Amino acid sequence: MKFDLKKAKEYGSIEFLAKQLVDGFITGLHKSPYHGFSVEFAEHRLYNYGESTRHIDWKVFARTDRLYTKQYEEETNLRCYVVLDHSSSMQYPIPGREKLLFSAYGAACLAYMLHRQRDAVGLITFSDKVELQTQIKSTASHVHKIFTQLEEVIEDKSKKKKTDVSSIIHEIADKINRRSLVIIFTDAFQANDLDSLFGSLQHLKHNRHEVLFFHVTDHSTELYFEFEDRPYKFYDLEEDIVLKLTPTEYKKMYQEKMTQYYNAIKLRAGQLKIDFIEADVKDDFDKILSAYLIKRSRMK
Repeated sequence: MKFDLKKAKEYGSIEFLAKQLVDGFITGLHKSPYHGFSVEFAEHRLYNYGESTRHIDWKVFARTDRLYTKQYEEETNLRCYVVLDHSSSMQYPIPGREKLLFSAYGAACLAYMLHRQRDAVGLITFSDKVELQTQIKSTASHVHKIFTQLEEVIEDKSKKKKTDVSSIIHEIADKINRRSLVIIFTDAFQANDLDSLFGSLQHLKHNRHEVLFFHVTDHSTELYFEFEDRPYKFYDLEEDIVLKLTPTEYKKMYQEKMTQYYNAIKLRAGQLKIDFIEADVKDDFDKILSAYLIKRSRMK
């Protein structure tokens, strides 16, 4: 389900919108003959032939012509931390602060989806330090508090907040004691230091955590350098740096460098068996929810 980020506030609270987006996504799954996911996420899973037939739900079979077994709470107890980059670069492009807004709404959708599945969720926000770390719970009141905290993140217009993705991920890896799914939203713009970034992600994997990495960018400008053919001033949102240039003069070189950077990230992620998703701020949220469900299904 897609909506206009620039009109996000017109839709009401982040909690209401997350519910609308997730419910719309689930409705779409129900209508698709290819979705491959359980109709009743928290209560059923597909029957594996050879298992006992004791817990097959025959009422669901009558409606769907598929065999599902009743799945009890202890079987669905996933622990998940949603980690959100709150540095100044995430406010690009400034008018709608789309990267931060996109990531916050993505985090809200996942929190609601996890709650629907009776899974436990916690929220971590960071810049060059951990700014917020909640407990990890599955209660309705806890998830509502996460929605409130995400709204505060969206409203925060603090400037010159630097980022240190690698150090933060190392810190998170040290703090999380039990095996969890760690979902990260970041633009990963950190001096192109892939060794330190993937060293920290390897730390998470070494501690037996699963990782879902959403690389959030505005593809048209940050990947393809699509600007009008005229002079621009480019302001670094985290440093006091200003560049004056005409984008078309550097477009080819920029695209080559960014393609190399993206390919290197995807290669390193694949080597660590990390699910790496290129998330364009113009994408819809079905991409985020589908990636999460696929990852979750692999963890069972």
